[in-house]
Amino acid sequence: MSIIETVEKEINGNPEGAIIWLHGLGADGHDFESIIPALDLPRNMRIRFVFPHAPFRSITINNGIKMRAWYDVLSLDRSEPQDEHGIRESAEILNLLIERERERGIDYNRIVVAGFSQGGAIAIHAALRFHHKLAGLLALSTWLPLDGAIEEEVTLNNKSQSRDLPIFLAHGSFDPILPVNLSHESRNILHKLNYKVDWHEYPIAHSVSENEIKDISFWLQHIFLK
Repeated sequence: MSIIETVEKEINGNPEGAIIWLHGLGADGHDFESIIPALDLPRNMRIRFVFPHAPFRSITINNGIKMRAWYDVLSLDRSEPQDEHGIRESAEILNLLIERERERGIDYNRIVVAGFSQGGAIAIHAALRFHHKLAGLLALSTWLPLDGAIEEEVTLNNKSQSRDLPIFLAHGSFDPILPVNLSHESRNILHKLNYKVDWHEYPIAHSVSENEIKDISFWLQHIFLK
């Protein structure tokens, strides 16, 4: 498997940390470019932002129309079967991007994986199973896929890792696409696995708000400047 195309932006000089940020269904790597100035990060945070483009694939609920997606959506009912192959394939894509940052001189504990909606699902799936502790997990308006296998797989892949991965989990109270209860359920599962979750809920739909961006900025500064 090869590295996919990405959009990259560096701020404040030679990067000492990296944020790999996955977009949602039907968007592309440019979708969250504009969040960089909005985060208003201080000059002593030298960060490389990596925004990958998801592959094109047919989406079942959209009559098979091809669009950029991290996995197929088979049904809007989350109790129905999931596209396990697509989820695991995209998680491996993210793993390769993490390894590339390591090869470019960024330690694992200076890499944050982030994602919105579908991208957030892949970020959660990959970060919890990754074989080294990362700097943090930022998951927005999303859910925890393949939850039936998570406890066994997290334990298998992180035998020597503690459960102190910093996690920022956020969702809109009025989200009509991915109801907020999906994040509630995800948060509860993470708590049962002994992860500490920095939970945020906002009075918005399936989007990111100004207050949310401020909270993300504060969290990222705590992660990288502590």
